[in-house]
Amino acid sequence: MTDTPGRPLPDAVVIVLYGATGDLASRMVLPALDEVRRRGLVPEHWAVIGCSTEDLDDARFRDHVAEAVRAGGAGEDNTDAGAWIERVRYAGGGFTEDDAGELPQVLTEVSQQVGDAAGTEPLLVHFLAVPPGAFASITRGLGRHGLAEGSRVVFEKPYGTSLESFEELDRDVKEVLSEEQIFRIDHFLGKEGVQTLYVLRFANQLFGSEWDRSSVEQVQIDVPEDLDVTNRIRFYEETGAALDMIVTHLFQVAGQVAMEPPADLRDPDSVNDARERVLQAFRQLDPAQDVVLGQFEGYRQIDGAAPDSTTDTFAAVRLWVDTERWRGVPFLLRTGKRMATKAQRVTLVLRPPFGPLAEEMDVPNTVQIDISGDGEVRLGITVKTPGPELTYSSGTAVLELDDVPGGEPLSPYASLIHDVLTGDRSLFTTADGLRAAFTAFAPLQGKDRPVPAVYAPGSWGPAEARELPAPHRWMLGE
Repeated sequence: MTDTPGRPLPDAVVIVLYGATGDLASRMVLPALDEVRRRGLVPEHWAVIGCSTEDLDDARFRDHVAEAVRAGGAGEDNTDAGAWIERVRYAGGGFTEDDAGELPQVLTEVSQQVGDAAGTEPLLVHFLAVPPGAFASITRGLGRHGLAEGSRVVFEKPYGTSLESFEELDRDVKEVLSEEQIFRIDHFLGKEGVQTLYVLRFANQLFGSEWDRSSVEQVQIDVPEDLDVTNRIRFYEETGAALDMIVTHLFQVAGQVAMEPPADLRDPDSVNDARERVLQAFRQLDPAQDVVLGQFEGYRQIDGAAPDSTTDTFAAVRLWVDTERWRGVPFLLRTGKRMATKAQRVTLVLRPPFGPLAEEMDVPNTVQIDISGDGEVRLGITVKTPGPELTYSSGTAVLELDDVPGGEPLSPYASLIHDVLTGDRSLFTTADGLRAAFTAFAPLQGKDRPVPAVYAPGSWGPAEARELPAPHRWMLGE
């Protein structure tokens, strides 16, 4: 069993997984639970209850869990998975404020068993792996059926789809829960590479001293995807790339890059306060000047898409952060489907050097943090070209984080589940932070929203997006 310094694991825990037979629970949550179990990041005494509307018994649900763990194990040895799958129970009948189904009875039995073994009452964690439309009803149900007090509740994204819907949902949830009980997952914040931003900046004078507008000319946060949207067409018709990625994931990553140093990096409140303050300094987007939307050619022919759909499958925005540290530095955010490649990268584009070579540098120096997988740090530097002449070449130095001695990265979901168990909210979005993000994003949901430009599948998006990083280019791919 492994504890976080200053934030130990509880002695016992019962996790109730709502939507337990759904796609999200099967692909992400159940494999992540097995990962934290394998890594010794759970208490000795713990259990999982799956809650869903499907008519299953314990044995059939355990078979479902075992298959999900096998499918999501990424080559890990799960031969001992049965040891914890025997801890799994199932509560059918669904769960709403009007009908709690089988959950109260099953939860009473499991809590009694776990509590007796541990000698203490277990912590109760509710994990809502359900469509966002069910958040309010399930939360009200927790209050009505006496399951809210002292518990922790995990909400998937999106936690609202606009400033207005966010405020309405948050009011409903806060009638039952305090902010300290709420854990709003953004799996991008759980990525090893995103967390590396902290340490790279605050533990290395080489980077920390240059992490501001005096040295950084622009910041690029680039998340292209080569995937299609055929299997998610209904979701995409209701949201689009900008709402799905920019206002949630990429705004939060921008907040990680731009925030002021927290007073204590190990104190979740200190980290959240720092990120909230910088999110509140985001200037509202100007759709006419700072936004390019796109839709890949052929999108409207997908079964389920409207024949005249204006859904955006690509979004690039230029964000301004009105703090003393970053005033005048554009943060360029780009994402899209059916693009040339799949990548997730933060790039700091550095200003030209002072001195005799200032006018001779054709390619800017960069600090690149790959936030996919285990993470990677790349330094784009200028060196002398070997030979008799004084000429220059651009080179790249690479540090792969899975090569760091003693390193054993956690997947984003496993990292965040462990944080829920220890009560560490530093990598979870807050109400004030989301309110600020939706406020900055609001103009893009109004009458001035640009019409998406058509782009070729397998490309880097609409040509208009190439103008946003001028006088530079997008450092990834172009």
